Amino acid sequence: MTITADPPSVPPPPSPHRRRRSTGRRITTAFGLLLIAAGLGLLGWFLWQYFGTNIVSKHAQEKITENTLAQWENGIDGDAVGLLRVERFGKDFQVPIVKGFDDKALAKGVGMYKKGAMPGQIGNFAIAGHRVTHGEPFRDFLKLRKGDLVEVETRTHIYTYELENDGDKITVDFTTSWPLWKVPDPDWDNTPPTERKITLLTCSELFHTRNRNVVIGHLVETVDKSKTAPPADRAAKDKKKTDTQKAAGR
Repeated sequence: MTITADPPSVPPPPSPHRRRRSTGRRITTAFGLLLIAAGLGLLGWFLWQYFGTNIVSKHAQEKITENTLAQWENGIDGDAVGLLRVERFGKDFQVPIVKGFDDKALAKGVGMYKKGAMPGQIGNFAIAGHRVTHGEPFRDFLKLRKGDLVEVETRTHIYTYELENDGDKITVDFTTSWPLWKVPDPDWDNTPPTERKITLLTCSELFHTRNRNVVIGHLVETVDKSKTAPPADRAAKDKKKTDTQKAAGR
């Protein structure tokens, strides 16, 4: 018996239309994956900028504050120029003030204009901080009100400034320089300063903007720490006094 096998079937070559459709699917898939990767990268960047930098900076600020206080106790000028307290930002608000307006300085707390006056000196003590990212120390800047008090503690003194305008009252372009002048006044005639001023600056909006908000204040009180207890000691003594009065039934 002779068995004859059928010749193997050979699939027809793909049509040009099918080849184009297959190539189109691959391009579409690759493009979709690229968009997903870009989206994940953008999300990661956003999370880092608006959450990650806050965690890192707040930890760094706490460490700088701790080191500075320890150095002050040993009579040494600390890593920070001073400590900033603004009751409008909360009773526990306290951030270090470091020299410089660059990103590195602003990530450590509030930056100080290096060419400006030092705390308590005649002239303009100018500082700036972020409203978002890097610890966002000035997040509530626009809530500041005329008459609010701003406290700056250094190794030797505590300076209290009274604000002269609301946080949303003055808005300038970031290229405007008069807030950093020796006298923070656009009409200053270059005469020597006679007052002790403070100027606070921050971004006008929470996200990218060219505008800056400005608040100006003047010195109203100076406390020599060598002649009085520092704030932490005063608070502890006040608490002890209150506890004693409660125990006595007063």
